[in-house]
Amino acid sequence: MSQVRVIALFTLRESLRRRVFLVVALLTAAFLGLYALGTWQLYRDVGDVGSNNFGVEPDVIVGATVLGLAMFGTLFLGTVLAVFLTLGAVRGDAERGLLQPLLVRPVSRRTLLLGRYAAAAGVCAAYVAAVFLAATVITWVMGGWWPDRLLGPAVGLSLAVAILAALSLGGSVFLSATANGIAVFMVFGAGLVAGLLGQIGEALSSNTLENVASVASWLLPFEGLYQAALAGLTSDTVGFTRLAIDLGPFGGAESAGPELWLWAVVYLALVGAWALRGFARRDL
Repeated sequence: MSQVRVIALFTLRESLRRRVFLVVALLTAAFLGLYALGTWQLYRDVGDVGSNNFGVEPDVIVGATVLGLAMFGTLFLGTVLAVFLTLGAVRGDAERGLLQPLLVRPVSRRTLLLGRYAAAAGVCAAYVAAVFLAATVITWVMGGWWPDRLLGPAVGLSLAVAILAALSLGGSVFLSATANGIAVFMVFGAGLVAGLLGQIGEALSSNTLENVASVASWLLPFEGLYQAALAGLTSDTVGFTRLAIDLGPFGGAESAGPELWLWAVVYLALVGAWALRGFARRDL
């Protein structure tokens, strides 16, 4: 474990040297600034959404919608960070001659891969949780709305980005840095498109689209975790307010049972085994 920790610290120092964290910090500051501005403007005009005769609470609709959209932005930024930290971790470093000196010493390939993953997943999970909490606080300060669940969505986003980091690290064993980065972003996009298809299928009562989305959420469990995190924001909201949220851009939320969480952990282990097996067989 001490060797894994050393490799993880080495990875973080290298990322600092390459200014990866600086780029992500600037993107995050811009994102939260725009989010705060947009949330403030929406809540300033929330009276226009309006008091009505249907019992719809506009402040809840606005808060749930903008925070749901912020969760998408948070997951995307976390994916960017995960890709930056892992896209050239194996093949890219091997091609540059940086990997061989580490493996000449008594450091196994398993230790190297676990150290790289511990650094990437730990940083990315903490990052998305922190940004989500920051967006939640901004929503509360600007509009006085607080989500029904906080811990569940934060953990769901953290586990989702940990899965994406594992996929990116595993891809770095077989693909060049550029190809791996493109592949991970395409997988990320495919998961989100599958979720959108499920939303459309539900609106159109299309069992085919709903089944496609359900299968995709299991093949790419980060999408299922993202949908479960969205659902957790308004898990206790009922009536016409909940209906309005489901029909709006916040739609697509899908609560999940313990099976999804268990499968996400198993999926993470399977991706890790695939990466370790591929790395063990690779000729550097």
